[in-house]
Amino acid sequence: QVQLVESGGGLVQPGGSLRLSCAASGNIFSIDTLGWYRQAPGKERELVATITSGGSTNYADSVKGRFTISRDNAKNTVYLQMNSLKPEDTAVYYCNANGIRNTRYTYAYRERWGQGTLVTVSP
Repeated sequence: QVQLVESGGGLVQPGGSLRLSCAASGNIFSIDTLGWYRQAPGKERELVATITSGGSTNYADSVKGRFTISRDNAKNTVYLQMNSLKPEDTAVYYCNANGIRNTRYTYAYRERWGQGTLVTVSP
């Protein structure tokens, strides 16, 4: 089994910062792509940012220049540094692992999701 556990959510004022972490555990050799998605009340889940095992990143236009995604491959952990937070960033943030390998050449799982962590941006 592979599990993703997020941490770091909470309440922050507009203009503030938060850092989210997500640690993957289980029989993991490597993970191709790690990412963060979010879902605001009444809205669909949307991409925030992704990062490949080689370090290539992709961001939603709404967070470019404010959020930074990074990963520690040795720890199977992904981070999301969120700066200049806005009320519209309020959402449940979900960690995603895509392409979970149990050996260099085989995949154990195509995709796994974390349970989500709530980020609230409010005065």
